[in-house]
Amino acid sequence: SARHLAAFLVGADLVKNEITAHSIAVIDLYPETKTIFEIGGQDSKVIILRAGVVVDFAMNTVCAAGTGSFLDQQAARLGISIEEFGTLALKAKHPVRVAGRCTVFAETDMIHKQQIGHSVEDIIGGLCDSLVKNYLNNVCRGKDLLSPIVFQGGVAANQGIRKALEKELETDLIIPEHFGLMGALGAAKLAKRTQPYRTQFKGFELSRKSCSTRGFECSECENQCEVVQLLVDQQVVACWGDLCEKYRKSPDSMVG
Repeated sequence: SARHLAAFLVGADLVKNEITAHSIAVIDLYPETKTIFEIGGQDSKVIILRAGVVVDFAMNTVCAAGTGSFLDQQAARLGISIEEFGTLALKAKHPVRVAGRCTVFAETDMIHKQQIGHSVEDIIGGLCDSLVKNYLNNVCRGKDLLSPIVFQGGVAANQGIRKALEKELETDLIIPEHFGLMGALGAAKLAKRTQPYRTQFKGFELSRKSCSTRGFECSECENQCEVVQLLVDQQVVACWGDLCEKYRKSPDSMVG
């Protein structure tokens, strides 16, 4: 997976998934938390905690509706900055109903609402309400959303989404001070706990090196694996895709 590839590149001392990283950060700061809402730039997720342990989670990585990138796009289309988005949503007097199940439908519906004369504030307010309902009905479907609830990820900065969530759930949300960095904080806490005798970190100079990939089809057996090689400064340093792990076990045998 990408996290293992990135870990190999930088020389990570520990590899954990994002669910674990987000949970650790929250548990350390808010031990009584029972639900985590995490909405970032590309996906959204919900994590259920009980007594400081992850018991369930769900992610939405298929549809971008409600994620930070989608909100950025809609703000740009309406001619406003994303920083203004949440503030304008709070000024909505009569939020309109906007289709929030799909990015395409939502955008089309917003254009229609503009054309018939609804204010930007009411459109944005309606969009926030719709996206929140979509998130709760799809990502959180079947989950027992108990308080305290922590809301994190970049979208937690959006006051319109926050208000819509609190209104729908009829409860206040906890917004961490570093809501956009909780995954990174959790990963750092986990790495610190491992206390490696000697770190494997390869240094920040890696950013100045050339990294690329190339592939070839192995014909050593009937599997005919499509092997992908990772190169740093034109030197093969890793590979994957070989079912027998021939090339992974012996970097010197890599060809292509």
